Amino acid sequence: MVSVPRAGVRGEFIDVGGRALRVVRAGPAAARPLIVLEHGAFGCAADWAVVQARLAAKGFRSLAYDRAGLGHSDPGPQPRDGRAIVSDLAALLRALDERGPVVVVGHSMGGLMVRLFALTHPDRVLGVVLVDAVTPDIMRLPAGPAGIRAFGRLLRATRAAARLGLMRPVSLLTHNLIGLDEPAKSEKRGIHGSPSHAHWAAEEVAMWPTTSRQSEETEFPPALPIAVITAGAERSRPLLKSIQAVPALASRHGYIEHVAGAKHASLLGQRFADPIVRGVEQVLAAAKA
Repeated sequence: MVSVPRAGVRGEFIDVGGRALRVVRAGPAAARPLIVLEHGAFGCAADWAVVQARLAAKGFRSLAYDRAGLGHSDPGPQPRDGRAIVSDLAALLRALDERGPVVVVGHSMGGLMVRLFALTHPDRVLGVVLVDAVTPDIMRLPAGPAGIRAFGRLLRATRAAARLGLMRPVSLLTHNLIGLDEPAKSEKRGIHGSPSHAHWAAEEVAMWPTTSRQSEETEFPPALPIAVITAGAERSRPLLKSIQAVPALASRHGYIEHVAGAKHASLLGQRFADPIVRGVEQVLAAAKA
């Protein structure tokens, strides 16, 4: 493993074959298993700062990272579909000599990534926590594909604006919807104004339909513990929530918690992070880890 710090950047940079991914680790070094945190579209490792602190307070060890091209990580080969992202995660865990099974936690579009990792590396995954996560079934909703195309157009516009320096002032309004403290708050603001970040986020979202198809090629094993944590009260967004709940309902060790008052982003922040920790605890208890 080659681990290199960079001035002014939290975490460390891990070589995964001639390029580096930025990693932020937290919690007791000897704690097992590792909790791997996968951010959503246009996200980064900073999104998980509150959750990592809460997990560490409970004695859990976690790892958040910037996917290739996002945040502070070097770009990776195209296309940036789910298989490329899962390959990077597997390479990262090898580089870190993390040989034991892990718990994977995915927020938003990161839910597709952890699903694909769990299905393609079943011996490496103890359990899955889906945090207001995207599932392949969303592509079958009447408005699903159109909504994803609209999001793709938004990110392409964001990419163009970032190249002109326009995202730096916009980031003052958009960077802290989660509710982060310093230094993650300032880190997120800088990343939201970055042209490179906007470019590679748009590339990922362009591949969303492909990633969705890849992640639905097989189903989760019924014995795999799965926790689903969703934003908002149980009766809000009933169609979406029913789709998000499917993986936990199909698991023999499923757990579902709806977080009243939380929004899609703020679910990761100071007010609402504890249910995510409970999801991790439920999965670990079911896995008897």
